[in-house]
Amino acid sequence: MLRITIDGPAGAGKSTVARELAQILGYTYLDTGAMYRTLALAALREGISADDEPNLATLLSHLDLRFERGRIRLGDEDVADELRAPAVDRIVSRVAAHPRVRAAFVSRQRELAQGGGVVVDGRDAGTVVLPDAECKFFLTASLDARAARRHREMRSQGVRASIDDVRREMAERDSLDEMRAVGALRVPDAALVVDTTGLGVAQVVAELAAACRAKGA
Repeated sequence: MLRITIDGPAGAGKSTVARELAQILGYTYLDTGAMYRTLALAALREGISADDEPNLATLLSHLDLRFERGRIRLGDEDVADELRAPAVDRIVSRVAAHPRVRAAFVSRQRELAQGGGVVVDGRDAGTVVLPDAECKFFLTASLDARAARRHREMRSQGVRASIDDVRREMAERDSLDEMRAVGALRVPDAALVVDTTGLGVAQVVAELAAACRAKGA
């Protein structure tokens, strides 16, 4: 049972591809980005600043966060649909940049993945969380393509925003993710880089599944 990581910037298709790849292989899907988003959502609800590392770390230490049937729960509440809200989008990179927050989540993520048979996606899954994973991928796409995908997703959720605003916020998040001191977004060693611009989900999943099966998945 392999440990598979999928990294890449926002809008590259990581979550959708990882979820479908896990289903095809019969593996567990671990969405690390959703974990940081859940903390960001909890911080918004508690009125804690995204820049307040001590209180974010305290909040995280008491956070009842778990995955059930591919959905994420905060206590008894299914919050999966709230995690893509624009308010969460705007602060999640700042929340995720704190060393104490990342250290706590990385520890949890390694525990969840230690038995193998998992597909882990995120910004540092193959570089920090599981640098010795047997199969690593990095998905990318042009900024325009990624912004268009995110804009369609927001519209399907009833969220109104201009494509220009989405593109600008995504570019700002790219910069934050790439420049942070801990867990910065970069291509993991030995990762297969796949540019998803112009590709359908099925095409990307098929390419990744073939690579995983070649390694014994």
